[in-house]
Amino acid sequence: MGNFLFQFIDLLLQALTWLILIRVLISWIPNLDPFHPIVRLLRQATDPILEPARRIIPPIGGMDISPIVVILVLQGLQMLLRRLA
Repeated sequence: MGNFLFQFIDLLLQALTWLILIRVLISWIPNLDPFHPIVRLLRQATDPILEPARRIIPPIGGMDISPIVVILVLQGLQMLLRRLA
């Protein structure tokens, strides 16, 4: 049972990492409709973790680096989780 829980959390962390990466890539597409269902889904899935990071981490040179920091934290959590499993 415990192994299943570790695998489930690992999968969630990996999925969140991919969603953040996709959101970053989509943000580079000019003239993309911000109300498109996929864009809205990505925002809804990633805002709960990105918004607190944005309040803590200021933009550097006008560039939002919070996704990079959040991905690094998620990867660190995955490494820790895999050691514990």
